Amino acid sequence: MKIVLSHLTKKFKSREKKGKVYTIAVNDFDVEIPDGKLIGLLGPSGCGKSTALNLISGLETPTEGKIFFGDEDVTKLPPEKRGVGLVFQNYALYPHLTVLDNILFPLENLKGAERPTKEEMLERAKEAARLVQIERLLDRKPNQLSGGQQQRVAIARALVKQPNVLLLDEPLSNLDARLRLETREEIRQLQVKTKVTTIFVTHDQDEAMSISDLIIVMKEGRAQQIGKPQDVYEDPVNLFVAKFLGTPPISVFDAEIRNGGLYIGTERVRDAKGLPEGKVIAAIRPEAFEPDPEGTLTLRPIRKETMGRDTSILAEHPACVTGTIRTIVDSDVPADTDAEALKFRIRMNKLFIFNAETEERIRFRDDPQGGRR
Repeated sequence: MKIVLSHLTKKFKSREKKGKVYTIAVNDFDVEIPDGKLIGLLGPSGCGKSTALNLISGLETPTEGKIFFGDEDVTKLPPEKRGVGLVFQNYALYPHLTVLDNILFPLENLKGAERPTKEEMLERAKEAARLVQIERLLDRKPNQLSGGQQQRVAIARALVKQPNVLLLDEPLSNLDARLRLETREEIRQLQVKTKVTTIFVTHDQDEAMSISDLIIVMKEGRAQQIGKPQDVYEDPVNLFVAKFLGTPPISVFDAEIRNGGLYIGTERVRDAKGLPEGKVIAAIRPEAFEPDPEGTLTLRPIRKETMGRDTSILAEHPACVTGTIRTIVDSDVPADTDAEALKFRIRMNKLFIFNAETEERIRFRDDPQGGRR
């Protein structure tokens, strides 16, 4: 099911101030979600991603804009008529019901022609349980299950309705780190198997980037960038996206374009011919730093951390505005971290510059995008 969100805006009246004062949770959100894909809706707390999900489900009504499922305008359609399955961060299972009864619950509340027979209900519930691999737990109560098992019950309950759209609102937040990793892979496999259009809300970039076909990065209710996870990582449109994606995080520097070059401090890091002179923001991914005596950027090393295959060199620079710089290099690369200064060669495809005022991306003339700014 293709989903089109056309200029969605959601305003909530302020509880703290009197009069017509509103908080804008979703602001002119204009997005098309392809049929049969898993979409990661990603952003920091308060960016509007859960509100956007509630608008899609029908739990909230937009202040402005429209919502289309395929060619059908569902903006004013109640949640139960939209054909969506919704899984919350809180599993919301009924403690007095068995796993089977929890899964059956949505079907038993259907009325009229939509209500399946008891035999059909049972078969659909067992099939949903098989999809999430809990078919052996059907007789248990929720308090007899682990957190991961409870989450699978919640997903099975959403799937039993055979939804056109599956909405997952931070479904892994209550799980420990190892179980989160396992469950997110299971969600991906489940989506591939069912081919249900799925929207996965999270503030965890690793979750979104590892299992999503596309990610939508949000800030203050607006979509900042939409694309394949790796494409967005390698080609951010603004400083917010560049800083939000990446572990370890990108290092940000006060920089300047002058005399046809990009300068960080007193060092000319690369050519910047054809770009207007003045102050800019430079951002460099941790994997872009390569120790090299002939390098163009000098850092003050702090210490070395070995992490299996890779080595992380922690360093400082007076122009860095994001604190400690964490570089990622191969463990067999020689680097004297006891020295007062260490030179690095910078991989140019991992270095980005942004307008110092608007924080929008400025593209070098030799960028693959053809110098578009």
